[in-house]
Amino acid sequence: MNKYIDHTLLKQDATKQQIIKLCDEAKKYDFKTVCVNPSWIKECVEQLDGSDVKVCTVIGFPLGAMTSQTKAFEAKQAIELGASEVDMVINIGRLKDRDLDYVTKDIQMVKEACGDHVLKVIIETCLLSDEEKRLACDCIKAAKADFVKTSTGFSVHGATVSDVALLKAYVKDSLLIKAAGGVKTVDDLRKMIEAGADRIGTSSGTALMEKQESKENY
Repeated sequence: MNKYIDHTLLKQDATKQQIIKLCDEAKKYDFKTVCVNPSWIKECVEQLDGSDVKVCTVIGFPLGAMTSQTKAFEAKQAIELGASEVDMVINIGRLKDRDLDYVTKDIQMVKEACGDHVLKVIIETCLLSDEEKRLACDCIKAAKADFVKTSTGFSVHGATVSDVALLKAYVKDSLLIKAAGGVKTVDDLRKMIEAGADRIGTSSGTALMEKQESKENY
């Protein structure tokens, strides 16, 4: 279970002490990554040195409405600072306008900035129709990104099992899927994985592992 988890702290009032605690928890449970805002990348790289835990950061977060050039610069700098994975937000308004060329090129510019590093693309499923979710996946595949990610966790609601299942049915094995936002119980996590999620973004990683351990011990 632990290697499904991107242990996340993206609140705007997060302090250095809280970021260090996040990294300590990630090392304790050997999570896949910590997911933090870009200003904390350097601190996380230092805290996680010698561990198997990677640093993930967010780009164009949480609205996705900035220019593609800005997103690409942000991604390039994040990689230079030591991030291994990047989670970017698409331009949702452009997708709704069916400006798919813009959306694809927006992702492509970030992917080029990331190089061989993992790029996850946040589509904010709670704001999209099912057709728009599929169109977003088409753009992500065309741009050669690695993951479709459900949510920022900062909008109307986070991931749902039905959305993960819809994405999996559409992309099959052509993209990986990250479910993020609202995964707070072991049952939530298992349902997301069963529906097709390859990664889980959650701020409740430690609580999930503690609950799992208590069940196993019982």
